[in-house]
Amino acid sequence: MPYQPGRHFLQLPGPTNVPDRVLAAIAKPTFDHRGPDAISLTKDCVDGMKTVFQTAADVAIYPGSATGAWEAALVNTLNPGDQVLAFDNGQFAVQWANVAKRFGLEAELLPGDWHRGANATVLRERLGKDSGHRIRAVMAVHNETSTCVTSDIPALRRAMDETGHPALLMVDTVSSLATTDYRHDEWGVDVTVAGSQKGLMLPPGLCFNAISEKAIAASRTATLPRNYWRWEDVLEWNRKGFFPYTPSTNLLYGLREALKMLIEEEGLPNVFARHKRHGEATRRAVQAWGLEIWASDPTEYSQTATGVTMPEGCNEAEVRAVILRHFNMSLGAGLGKVAGKIFRIGHLGSFNDLMLAGTLCGVEMGLDLAGVPHRKGGVAAAMASLLG
Repeated sequence: MPYQPGRHFLQLPGPTNVPDRVLAAIAKPTFDHRGPDAISLTKDCVDGMKTVFQTAADVAIYPGSATGAWEAALVNTLNPGDQVLAFDNGQFAVQWANVAKRFGLEAELLPGDWHRGANATVLRERLGKDSGHRIRAVMAVHNETSTCVTSDIPALRRAMDETGHPALLMVDTVSSLATTDYRHDEWGVDVTVAGSQKGLMLPPGLCFNAISEKAIAASRTATLPRNYWRWEDVLEWNRKGFFPYTPSTNLLYGLREALKMLIEEEGLPNVFARHKRHGEATRRAVQAWGLEIWASDPTEYSQTATGVTMPEGCNEAEVRAVILRHFNMSLGAGLGKVAGKIFRIGHLGSFNDLMLAGTLCGVEMGLDLAGVPHRKGGVAAAMASLLG
Protein backbone atom coordinates (compact mmCIF):
# COMPACT_ATOMS: atom_id res chain seq x y z
CA MET A 1 0.00 0.00 0.00
CA PRO A 2 1.28 3.53 -0.74
CA TYR A 3 1.79 6.02 2.06
CA GLN A 4 -1.51 7.31 3.44
CA PRO A 5 -1.49 10.63 5.33
CA GLY A 6 -3.33 11.11 8.58
CA ARG A 7 -3.94 8.64 11.35
CA HIS A 8 -4.84 5.03 10.76
CA PHE A 9 -8.39 4.30 11.95
CA LEU A 10 -8.04 1.25 14.18
CA GLN A 11 -11.69 0.23 14.46
CA LEU A 12 -11.23 -3.34 15.59
CA PRO A 13 -12.96 -4.62 18.71
CA GLY A 14 -9.41 -4.61 20.07
CA PRO A 15 -6.61 -3.74 20.25
CA THR A 16 -7.98 -0.22 20.40
CA ASN A 17 -6.60 3.29 20.03
CA VAL A 18 -4.15 4.23 22.78
CA PRO A 19 -4.51 7.85 23.98
CA ASP A 20 -1.48 10.10 23.57
CA ARG A 21 -1.36 10.62 27.35
CA VAL A 22 -1.08 6.89 27.90
CA LEU A 23 1.59 6.55 25.22
CA ALA A 24 3.54 9.38 26.88
CA ALA A 25 3.30 7.61 30.23
CA ILE A 26 4.56 4.37 28.71
CA ALA A 27 7.49 6.28 27.19
CA LYS A 28 8.87 7.29 30.60
CA PRO A 29 12.33 5.94 31.45
CA THR A 30 12.24 2.35 32.64
CA PHE A 31 12.50 2.10 36.42
CA ASP A 32 13.90 -0.34 38.94
CA HIS A 33 11.09 -2.85 39.45
CA ARG A 34 12.57 -3.70 42.87
CA GLY A 35 12.99 -0.05 43.89
CA PRO A 36 10.76 2.32 45.90
CA ASP A 37 9.04 3.78 42.83
CA ALA A 38 7.60 0.37 42.03
CA ILE A 39 5.67 0.16 45.29
CA SER A 40 3.28 3.07 44.79
CA LEU A 41 2.90 2.32 41.08
CA THR A 42 1.91 -1.31 41.62
CA LYS A 43 -0.47 -0.49 44.46
CA ASP A 44 -2.11 2.30 42.44
CA CYS A 45 -2.67 -0.14 39.59
CA VAL A 46 -4.09 -2.88 41.82
CA ASP A 47 -6.42 -0.46 43.63
CA GLY A 48 -7.56 1.06 40.33
CA MET A 49 -8.30 -2.34 38.83
CA LYS A 50 -10.40 -3.23 41.90
CA THR A 51 -12.48 -0.14 41.18
CA VAL A 52 -12.93 -1.12 37.53
CA PHE A 53 -13.87 -4.71 38.42
CA GLN A 54 -16.16 -3.28 41.14
CA THR A 55 -14.70 -5.63 43.71
CA ALA A 56 -13.13 -5.67 47.15
CA ALA A 57 -11.58 -9.04 46.33
CA ASP A 58 -8.00 -9.77 45.31
CA VAL A 59 -6.85 -8.72 41.85
CA ALA A 60 -3.78 -10.27 40.25
CA ILE A 61 -1.88 -8.38 37.53
CA TYR A 62 0.26 -10.38 35.09
CA PRO A 63 2.57 -9.55 32.20
CA GLY A 64 0.90 -11.41 29.36
CA SER A 65 -2.08 -11.63 27.05
CA ALA A 66 -5.63 -12.33 28.13
CA THR A 67 -5.18 -15.94 27.01
CA GLY A 68 -2.79 -16.26 29.94
CA ALA A 69 -5.47 -14.94 32.28
CA TRP A 70 -7.80 -17.68 30.97
CA GLU A 71 -5.12 -20.20 31.86
CA ALA A 72 -4.56 -18.66 35.30
CA ALA A 73 -8.26 -18.97 36.14
CA LEU A 74 -8.22 -22.68 35.31
CA VAL A 75 -4.90 -23.88 36.71
CA ASN A 76 -5.32 -22.14 40.05
CA THR A 77 -8.70 -23.67 40.85
CA LEU A 78 -9.07 -27.08 39.19
CA ASN A 79 -7.72 -30.62 39.18
CA PRO A 80 -6.92 -32.97 36.29
CA GLY A 81 -10.09 -34.62 35.02
CA ASP A 82 -12.45 -32.01 36.50
CA GLN A 83 -15.52 -31.23 34.43
CA VAL A 84 -16.22 -27.66 33.30
CA LEU A 85 -19.05 -26.13 31.29
CA ALA A 86 -18.72 -23.51 28.55
CA PHE A 87 -21.17 -22.11 26.01
CA ASP A 88 -21.03 -22.67 22.26
CA ASN A 89 -21.98 -19.08 21.47
CA GLY A 90 -18.82 -17.57 20.02
CA GLN A 91 -15.23 -18.08 18.97
CA PHE A 92 -13.65 -16.98 22.24
CA ALA A 93 -16.03 -19.01 24.40
CA VAL A 94 -15.02 -22.08 22.37
CA GLN A 95 -11.31 -21.22 22.54
CA TRP A 96 -11.43 -20.94 26.33
CA ALA A 97 -13.00 -24.40 26.46
CA ASN A 98 -10.18 -25.67 24.25
CA VAL A 99 -7.62 -24.29 26.71
CA ALA A 100 -9.36 -26.28 29.43
CA LYS A 101 -9.16 -29.46 27.35
CA ARG A 102 -5.41 -29.02 26.88
CA PHE A 103 -4.99 -29.15 30.65
CA GLY A 104 -6.78 -32.47 30.87
CA LEU A 105 -10.10 -31.00 31.95
CA GLU A 106 -13.38 -32.41 30.66
CA ALA A 107 -14.85 -29.39 28.91
CA GLU A 108 -18.48 -29.64 27.83
CA LEU A 109 -19.89 -27.09 25.41
CA LEU A 110 -23.53 -26.27 26.09
CA PRO A 111 -25.43 -25.85 22.82
CA GLY A 112 -25.97 -22.28 21.76
CA ASP A 113 -26.68 -19.90 18.94
CA TRP A 114 -23.88 -17.62 17.81
CA HIS A 115 -26.52 -14.92 17.38
CA ARG A 116 -27.34 -15.06 21.11
CA GLY A 117 -25.61 -14.92 24.47
CA ALA A 118 -25.03 -17.66 27.04
CA ASN A 119 -28.34 -19.35 27.82
CA ALA A 120 -29.22 -19.40 31.53
CA THR A 121 -32.11 -21.84 30.99
CA VAL A 122 -29.83 -24.40 29.34
CA LEU A 123 -27.33 -23.94 32.16
CA ARG A 124 -30.00 -24.45 34.83
CA GLU A 125 -31.18 -27.67 33.18
CA ARG A 126 -27.65 -29.05 32.86
CA LEU A 127 -26.66 -28.23 36.43
CA GLY A 128 -29.90 -29.73 37.68
CA LYS A 129 -28.84 -33.08 36.21
CA ASP A 130 -25.45 -32.95 37.95
CA SER A 131 -26.58 -34.37 41.30
CA GLY A 132 -23.05 -35.54 42.09
CA HIS A 133 -21.59 -32.07 41.48
CA ARG A 134 -18.94 -33.33 39.06
CA ILE A 135 -19.04 -29.96 37.29
CA ARG A 136 -16.48 -27.77 39.00
CA ALA A 137 -16.68 -24.57 36.97
CA VAL A 138 -18.90 -22.65 34.56
CA MET A 139 -17.02 -20.50 32.03
CA ALA A 140 -18.82 -17.64 30.27
CA VAL A 141 -17.80 -14.69 28.09
CA HIS A 142 -19.50 -11.46 29.13
CA ASN A 143 -19.10 -9.75 25.75
CA GLU A 144 -18.34 -12.24 22.98
CA THR A 145 -15.99 -10.27 20.75
CA SER A 146 -16.47 -12.51 17.72
CA THR A 147 -20.25 -12.06 17.53
CA CYS A 148 -20.72 -8.70 19.30
CA VAL A 149 -23.22 -10.24 21.73
CA THR A 150 -23.33 -9.55 25.48
CA SER A 151 -24.45 -12.27 27.91
CA ASP A 152 -26.51 -11.75 31.06
CA ILE A 153 -24.07 -12.79 33.79
CA PRO A 154 -26.48 -12.21 36.71
CA ALA A 155 -28.92 -14.60 35.01
CA LEU A 156 -26.22 -17.29 34.91
CA ARG A 157 -25.48 -16.70 38.60
CA ARG A 158 -29.19 -17.04 39.43
CA ALA A 159 -29.37 -20.31 37.51
CA MET A 160 -26.47 -21.65 39.54
CA ASP A 161 -27.96 -20.47 42.83
CA GLU A 162 -31.42 -21.83 42.07
CA THR A 163 -29.99 -25.31 41.54
CA GLY A 164 -27.79 -25.01 44.62
CA HIS A 165 -24.78 -25.93 42.53
CA PRO A 166 -21.35 -25.23 44.05
CA ALA A 167 -19.43 -24.78 40.78
CA LEU A 168 -17.20 -21.75 40.35
CA LEU A 169 -18.39 -19.03 37.97
CA MET A 170 -15.61 -17.75 35.70
CA VAL A 171 -16.23 -14.82 33.37
CA ASP A 172 -14.19 -13.39 30.50
CA THR A 173 -14.52 -9.58 30.38
CA VAL A 174 -11.74 -9.00 27.87
CA SER A 175 -13.88 -6.81 25.59
CA SER A 176 -16.36 -5.52 28.17
CA LEU A 177 -14.30 -4.33 31.13
CA ALA A 178 -14.16 -0.53 31.35
CA THR A 179 -16.79 -0.24 28.60
CA THR A 180 -19.85 -1.98 30.02
CA ASP A 181 -21.13 -2.07 33.58
CA TYR A 182 -19.60 -5.17 35.21
CA ARG A 183 -19.86 -6.07 38.89
CA HIS A 184 -17.59 -8.88 40.06
CA ASP A 185 -18.79 -8.90 43.68
CA GLU A 186 -22.48 -8.09 43.23
CA TRP A 187 -22.90 -10.65 40.44
CA GLY A 188 -21.24 -13.42 42.44
CA VAL A 189 -18.41 -14.10 40.02
CA ASP A 190 -15.52 -16.20 41.29
CA VAL A 191 -12.84 -15.43 38.71
CA THR A 192 -13.01 -12.55 36.24
CA VAL A 193 -10.55 -12.50 33.35
CA ALA A 194 -9.46 -9.34 31.53
CA GLY A 195 -6.77 -7.89 29.27
CA SER A 196 -5.26 -4.46 28.77
CA GLN A 197 -5.83 -3.83 25.07
CA LYS A 198 -9.50 -2.91 24.82
CA GLY A 199 -11.52 -0.79 27.25
CA LEU A 200 -8.46 -0.07 29.37
CA MET A 201 -6.95 1.83 26.41
CA LEU A 202 -3.52 0.19 26.54
CA PRO A 203 -1.46 -1.89 24.14
CA PRO A 204 -1.62 -5.67 24.63
CA GLY A 205 0.70 -6.97 27.34
CA LEU A 206 -1.12 -6.98 30.69
CA CYS A 207 -3.79 -9.36 31.91
CA PHE A 208 -5.80 -9.68 35.10
CA ASN A 209 -7.71 -12.00 37.39
CA ALA A 210 -10.24 -10.74 39.95
CA ILE A 211 -10.57 -13.56 42.49
CA SER A 212 -13.30 -14.34 45.04
CA GLU A 213 -12.65 -15.92 48.43
CA LYS A 214 -14.30 -19.10 47.16
CA ALA A 215 -11.81 -19.24 44.28
CA ILE A 216 -8.92 -18.60 46.66
CA ALA A 217 -10.12 -21.52 48.78
CA ALA A 218 -10.27 -23.73 45.69
CA SER A 219 -6.69 -22.77 44.81
CA ARG A 220 -5.42 -24.22 48.08
CA THR A 221 -6.36 -27.75 47.01
CA ALA A 222 -6.09 -27.47 43.21
CA THR A 223 -3.46 -29.75 41.68
CA LEU A 224 -3.11 -28.59 38.08
CA PRO A 225 0.53 -27.58 37.45
CA ARG A 226 1.22 -23.88 37.68
CA ASN A 227 4.20 -21.64 38.22
CA TYR A 228 4.05 -18.34 36.33
CA TRP A 229 0.30 -18.03 36.93
CA ARG A 230 0.32 -19.10 40.59
CA TRP A 231 -2.01 -16.75 42.46
CA GLU A 232 -0.35 -17.17 45.82
CA ASP A 233 2.93 -15.77 44.54
CA VAL A 234 1.65 -12.88 42.47
CA LEU A 235 -0.87 -11.74 45.11
CA GLU A 236 1.73 -11.82 47.88
CA TRP A 237 4.21 -9.82 45.82
CA ASN A 238 1.59 -7.36 44.51
CA ARG A 239 0.49 -6.54 48.07
CA LYS A 240 4.05 -5.45 48.76
CA GLY A 241 4.18 -3.40 45.56
CA PHE A 242 6.27 -5.83 43.53
CA PHE A 243 6.07 -8.85 41.23
CA PRO A 244 7.60 -12.33 41.57
CA TYR A 245 9.29 -11.75 38.21
CA THR A 246 10.15 -8.80 35.99
CA PRO A 247 6.83 -7.08 35.18
CA SER A 248 5.85 -5.06 32.13
CA THR A 249 7.24 -1.99 33.84
CA ASN A 250 6.32 0.72 31.36
CA LEU A 251 2.86 -0.70 30.72
CA LEU A 252 2.18 -0.19 34.42
CA TYR A 253 2.88 3.53 33.94
CA GLY A 254 0.35 3.46 31.11
CA LEU A 255 -2.19 1.53 33.19
CA ARG A 256 -2.03 4.05 36.02
CA GLU A 257 -2.60 6.91 33.57
CA ALA A 258 -5.49 5.11 31.87
CA LEU A 259 -7.13 4.32 35.22
CA LYS A 260 -6.86 7.98 36.21
CA MET A 261 -8.61 8.99 32.99
CA LEU A 262 -11.37 6.39 33.35
CA ILE A 263 -12.06 6.60 37.08
CA GLU A 264 -11.13 10.09 38.24
CA GLU A 265 -11.61 12.25 35.17
CA GLU A 266 -14.43 10.75 33.08
CA GLY A 267 -15.95 8.52 35.75
CA LEU A 268 -17.02 4.94 35.10
CA PRO A 269 -20.77 5.69 34.82
CA ASN A 270 -19.96 8.23 32.09
CA VAL A 271 -17.64 5.73 30.38
CA PHE A 272 -20.46 3.17 30.27
CA ALA A 273 -22.96 5.77 29.01
CA ARG A 274 -20.57 6.87 26.24
CA HIS A 275 -20.13 3.32 25.00
CA LYS A 276 -23.87 2.70 25.09
CA ARG A 277 -24.49 5.89 23.10
CA HIS A 278 -21.92 4.99 20.44
CA GLY A 279 -23.25 1.46 20.20
CA GLU A 280 -26.77 2.74 19.59
CA ALA A 281 -25.61 5.23 16.95
CA THR A 282 -23.68 2.52 15.11
CA ARG A 283 -26.68 0.21 15.06
CA ARG A 284 -28.83 3.04 13.72
CA ALA A 285 -26.36 3.37 10.85
CA VAL A 286 -26.42 -0.35 10.07
CA GLN A 287 -30.22 -0.39 10.07
CA ALA A 288 -30.37 2.69 7.82
CA TRP A 289 -28.06 0.91 5.35
CA GLY A 290 -30.62 -1.88 5.23
CA LEU A 291 -28.10 -4.39 6.56
CA GLU A 292 -28.66 -6.84 9.39
CA ILE A 293 -27.07 -6.69 12.84
CA TRP A 294 -25.63 -10.12 13.63
CA ALA A 295 -26.87 -10.15 17.24
CA SER A 296 -30.52 -11.22 17.13
CA ASP A 297 -31.72 -10.00 20.55
CA PRO A 298 -31.64 -6.21 21.12
CA THR A 299 -31.24 -6.79 24.88
CA GLU A 300 -27.92 -8.50 24.11
CA TYR A 301 -26.46 -5.88 21.76
CA SER A 302 -22.82 -5.20 22.53
CA GLN A 303 -21.84 -1.67 23.51
CA THR A 304 -18.26 -2.22 22.33
CA ALA A 305 -18.64 -3.54 18.80
CA THR A 306 -21.31 -4.19 16.18
CA GLY A 307 -21.35 -7.22 13.90
CA VAL A 308 -22.68 -6.44 10.42
CA THR A 309 -24.09 -9.35 8.40
CA MET A 310 -23.05 -9.50 4.76
CA PRO A 311 -25.78 -9.83 2.13
CA GLU A 312 -25.86 -13.05 0.13
CA GLY A 313 -22.95 -13.19 -2.32
CA CYS A 314 -20.79 -10.65 -0.44
CA ASN A 315 -17.69 -11.52 1.57
CA GLU A 316 -16.65 -9.47 4.59
CA ALA A 317 -12.94 -9.96 3.87
CA GLU A 318 -13.28 -8.23 0.51
CA VAL A 319 -15.19 -5.33 2.05
CA ARG A 320 -12.58 -4.87 4.77
CA ALA A 321 -9.77 -4.99 2.20
CA VAL A 322 -11.42 -2.25 0.13
CA ILE A 323 -11.90 -0.06 3.21
CA LEU A 324 -8.32 -0.56 4.36
CA ARG A 325 -6.91 0.21 0.92
CA HIS A 326 -8.99 3.32 0.26
CA PHE A 327 -9.48 4.79 3.73
CA ASN A 328 -6.67 3.40 5.91
CA MET A 329 -9.17 1.89 8.33
CA SER A 330 -9.09 -1.56 9.92
CA LEU A 331 -12.33 -3.33 10.80
CA GLY A 332 -12.76 -6.63 12.64
CA ALA A 333 -12.86 -9.83 10.62
CA GLY A 334 -15.39 -12.61 10.93
CA LEU A 335 -13.94 -15.35 13.15
CA GLY A 336 -14.62 -19.07 13.37
CA LYS A 337 -18.15 -19.98 12.25
CA VAL A 338 -18.83 -16.41 11.10
CA ALA A 339 -15.70 -16.01 8.95
CA GLY A 340 -16.71 -14.40 5.67
CA LYS A 341 -20.21 -13.69 6.98
CA ILE A 342 -19.79 -10.59 9.16
CA PHE A 343 -17.44 -7.71 9.71
CA ARG A 344 -17.21 -5.98 13.07
CA ILE A 345 -17.10 -2.24 13.78
CA GLY A 346 -15.28 -1.50 17.02
CA HIS A 347 -16.51 1.54 18.96
CA LEU A 348 -14.72 1.20 22.27
CA GLY A 349 -11.85 2.56 24.27
CA SER A 350 -10.51 6.06 23.62
CA PHE A 351 -13.29 7.06 21.23
CA ASN A 352 -15.55 10.05 20.63
CA ASP A 353 -18.40 11.25 18.42
CA LEU A 354 -16.23 12.57 15.58
CA MET A 355 -14.18 9.38 15.50
CA LEU A 356 -17.41 7.40 15.22
CA ALA A 357 -18.69 9.65 12.43
CA GLY A 358 -15.42 9.19 10.54
CA THR A 359 -15.57 5.45 11.05
CA LEU A 360 -19.10 5.17 9.72
CA CYS A 361 -18.25 7.43 6.76
CA GLY A 362 -15.46 5.02 5.86
CA VAL A 363 -17.80 2.05 6.12
CA GLU A 364 -20.52 3.69 4.02
CA MET A 365 -18.09 4.70 1.28
CA GLY A 366 -16.49 1.27 1.46
CA LEU A 367 -19.82 -0.47 0.95
CA ASP A 368 -20.24 1.60 -2.22
CA LEU A 369 -16.78 0.79 -3.54
CA ALA A 370 -17.12 -2.90 -2.71
CA GLY A 371 -20.47 -3.14 -4.48
CA VAL A 372 -22.40 -4.25 -1.40
CA PRO A 373 -26.15 -3.69 -1.86
CA HIS A 374 -27.28 -1.12 0.70
CA ARG A 375 -29.22 2.09 1.15
CA LYS A 376 -27.69 5.52 1.70
CA GLY A 377 -28.05 7.49 4.91
CA GLY A 378 -26.36 5.40 7.58
CA VAL A 379 -24.03 8.18 8.66
CA ALA A 380 -26.90 10.67 8.82
CA ALA A 381 -28.91 8.25 10.98
CA ALA A 382 -25.98 7.86 13.36
CA MET A 383 -25.52 11.62 13.58
CA ALA A 384 -29.19 12.08 14.38
CA SER A 385 -28.84 9.49 17.13
CA LEU A 386 -25.83 11.26 18.58
CA LEU A 387 -27.60 14.63 18.52
CA GLY A 388 -30.85 13.23 19.86
